[in-house]
Amino acid sequence: MTKEEFLRQFHHARTVWQEQDYPLRVKGRPAAVLIPLIDYGDSLSVLLTERAHHLKHHPGQISFPGGGVESQDAGVIDAALREAEEEVGLPGDHATIVGSLPDYRTISGYTITPVVAFIKPGFTVVRDPNEVESVFEVPLKHVLDRKNHLIHHTHRNNQTFPIYFIPWQDRMIWGATAAIIRNLSHHIHP
Repeated sequence: MTKEEFLRQFHHARTVWQEQDYPLRVKGRPAAVLIPLIDYGDSLSVLLTERAHHLKHHPGQISFPGGGVESQDAGVIDAALREAEEEVGLPGDHATIVGSLPDYRTISGYTITPVVAFIKPGFTVVRDPNEVESVFEVPLKHVLDRKNHLIHHTHRNNQTFPIYFIPWQDRMIWGATAAIIRNLSHHIHP
């Protein structure tokens, strides 16, 4: 999938199916993640991180660069770009914002806004070892293909919730990251 093919599918007027998120009783803490699509001209890949193993919450989990919106952030886009620079050294001038996906609420009490951006290749990854164990890329075509998605259902408070999994080589993308990828997939492949 090229940048032009992605844009044709991403910017449209149709209603898009959204995966079920966690129904928070109160407004969640605002957070933002960057969906960094590395543009190689003839293909796109998505940059993902493996969270540091010593972290208290979600150690070793695969995620997008991102985190809570802070008071100094002008908004969710600013927060997503700031977090990407802090976590993986992504310079803001390498990112071209495409848009965002609808918010996704998590069981941990966050309301995440996924921000989609094209990234110029060639920047030097500088990971923050306090937050990031490793950084890697996956072909966008692979993660958007719902044939590669696995779904497990869990039960909480007499309700059933799906948990999504996307295997890639020796890694497993799951939880909110996989659900956000599925929402992007519904946008691109209705």
